[in-house]
This record gives sequence, C-alpha cells and structure tokens, in this order.
Amino acid sequence: MSERPNVFDPAFAPDEEPSGFQRRRATVGEQAGAQRLGASVFELEPRRTSSPYHGHLGNEELLVVLAGRPTLRTPAGSRELAPGEVVAFRLGDEGLHQVSNFGQETVRYLIVSEMRAPEVIVYPDSGKLGAYGYPPGPACEGLREFHVREAKVDLWKGETPPEAPGG
Repeated sequence: MSERPNVFDPAFAPDEEPSGFQRRRATVGEQAGAQRLGASVFELEPRRTSSPYHGHLGNEELLVVLAGRPTLRTPAGSRELAPGEVVAFRLGDEGLHQVSNFGQETVRYLIVSEMRAPEVIVYPDSGKLGAYGYPPGPACEGLREFHVREAKVDLWKGETPPEAPGG
C-alpha cells in the first residue's frame, strides 16, 4: 500500500495485455487502503484499447475522464468523451462498454467499482463468459475461467443422483 496514491501521479503496474489492448493500470483504491470499493487509474496510449467489449453482472462501474479524449463504445454506439466527463456502467447488457484511444495523445481515466465476488463478465463480441471467484481488478488466486457461451449445456447433463447409503 502506497502512503499517498495520486490519480495524477499514480504507481502503475507493469502492462500484461496483448498487443492492441495495451494499457497501464494503477490500483489507487487498493493503494489507499480501500477494501470494498475499487478505483483504478488507466493510461491508454494512442491506437490502443483497454479491454474487450464487456459487461459486468455483479459490479457496477463509474468512469471519470482525467485527460485526453477517449472513445467509449456502448450498446448505444461509440462516442468521444471529454475531459472531466463521467459515465456509469450499470449491470448487465445496458452496461456493456469498451474504452479506446483513437487520438494522438495519451488518455487517462479513473474507473471506480464495487468489489463484489463472485463476478461474471460477458464478452458479446467473442461470445464468452468470464467467471471470477474474486472481485474485479488485478488477478488474484482462485477461480478465473472463460467459456464460450454457445458450448452451454443443460443443468442436468452429466448429473446422476447419489445412491442411498448402505446400498
């Protein structure tokens, strides 16, 4: 935990995203000692996107643009955001979102979120579900799986009732 996290001078973690999805992230909420509220500063270089188009089923999020003019994609379409603009991402399909930087200058924004676990995240472009046994944020130990939705099965597939004790 940092003594004085600052959204204008954050302590970024190393970038581990694949090419094209590169961004830098500083978990300022965690650095400040928050336990039930998440806050991360993201820095996005030109021609980069922060993450796949997605929506949370368990955690509402709020985006605050700190610098630059990111492009936000939602179910309503794509639009450029202005510095200082605030956008809420509600649960489910209406909260689907993706942040990109199509400009020439670096973009910086703050994401604030609930820290509820478990979490399920939908990725409609690729038809995936992500199941997480921990709150949103940097990877922790525990459940973190991605499944293609079209491969779904019925609840009862492969299930058999137990045999009575004593046969």
